[in-house]
Amino acid sequence: MSTRTEKDTIGTIEVPNDKYWGAQTQRAIGNFKIGEIRFRRPFLKAFGIAKTAAAQANMQLGTLDKEKGDWIVKSAAEVIEGKHDDQFPLVIFHSGSGTQMNMNVNEVIANRAIEMTGGKMGTKSPIHPNDHVNQSQSTNCMFPTVMHIASVCEVKETLLPSLGRLKKACETGSEKFKGVVKLGRTHLQDAVPLTLGQEYSGWASQLEHAEQQITEAFNRLQELAIGGTAVGTGLNSHPDYSKTACEYITKLTGHSFVSAPNKFEALAAHDTFAHASASLRSLAGGLMKIANDVRWLGSGPRCGLGELILPANEPGSSIMPGKVNPTQAEALTQVVVQVYGNDAAIAFAASQGNFELNVYKPVLIHNMLESIELLSAGMDSFREHCLEGIEPNSEKIEHFLKNSLMLVTALNPYIGYEKAAQIANKAYEDGTTLKEAALALQYVTSEEFDQWVDPHTLTGPKA
Repeated sequence: MSTRTEKDTIGTIEVPNDKYWGAQTQRAIGNFKIGEIRFRRPFLKAFGIAKTAAAQANMQLGTLDKEKGDWIVKSAAEVIEGKHDDQFPLVIFHSGSGTQMNMNVNEVIANRAIEMTGGKMGTKSPIHPNDHVNQSQSTNCMFPTVMHIASVCEVKETLLPSLGRLKKACETGSEKFKGVVKLGRTHLQDAVPLTLGQEYSGWASQLEHAEQQITEAFNRLQELAIGGTAVGTGLNSHPDYSKTACEYITKLTGHSFVSAPNKFEALAAHDTFAHASASLRSLAGGLMKIANDVRWLGSGPRCGLGELILPANEPGSSIMPGKVNPTQAEALTQVVVQVYGNDAAIAFAASQGNFELNVYKPVLIHNMLESIELLSAGMDSFREHCLEGIEPNSEKIEHFLKNSLMLVTALNPYIGYEKAAQIANKAYEDGTTLKEAALALQYVTSEEFDQWVDPHTLTGPKA
């Protein structure tokens, strides 16, 4: 493998000729051989956006030569487009500020820009990775800026649309099944009736509230640390740099970003990041409830509840012929477990700011983007391959409805709670129907029972 000699403040090092990264990245490759987890595409794209905006702001403010700035913008555009994803080899477990990753991006953009000008990679001329690509920046303000850009863009462009589609499917089911009266269950025991549509409406409402919480939480991430430089003071940046860079980021992303009013907090504390992750955890909790409801209601097909007929997507057993399992629900609940674990990691990492910097940034953004990606894909898969294909099992639903002892609740307004309880207990002990028990105790007439205990009239309040 042919190499070129590159130099940094430590000394010289050999870098493969076919790589755009430079000396600091090459050192990090050797120094941080910790696992295989690397930065995701949305993060790399956000880094390209942030570097582009920084160059544009510096040019506008007259602190960066326009010719050099234009080459940086052209090179960073290729990073945004994903043309050089293979040039970012670093694992997430390195400097807690993300210094090595920031320099990886600086070196790739600089060397690609040098190549575009016809220069020689590694010479840092005419584009220097620190002096030009990293101008007016420190890793300490740039890395959290990229964290926020990537998270906001992914939530607004991927997760919220997926969540909206799932909510719509639940709303459709609520309308479609509004006439299907079924047995309700509380404490995993028989309860009074409701409609399947009402059950679906509960799921839709959970998702709507999760949508509101996520939107509110991630709106807070639209305040950016850019311009705080090393400790939040803005040293070595133009007074208007932060505001101007945020305006360019807004144009590049289509989402409104502003300069964080207090850069000391923006560098040293990631409380808003923990809050945003908690909103994803809340969504995950709702999804766990929905997925478990679906697989319980679809259990069977003959010896479980079996009230819902789930789509048969694939064989469910390697030994039991004909078995079909609720795999989409199981996959979604496993996503939830992972998101809960990610949230715990984020909560702990976000709490570890010391003085002017939190040095857990790479693990914070990895877990956040993984949660967003898994939730988005998990919701789409569950909706497409399960929820939208569910049909009610009318025979099973009617069977449970007719045999429930809790229909006796309808008699409370007429004969009182204690007499109604006697009817239920007698029916259970004698193995008879509620009507037979009620008539035997002579608490109601046959006509009164039929009039008052009609499951189809028990799914809402009445005068």
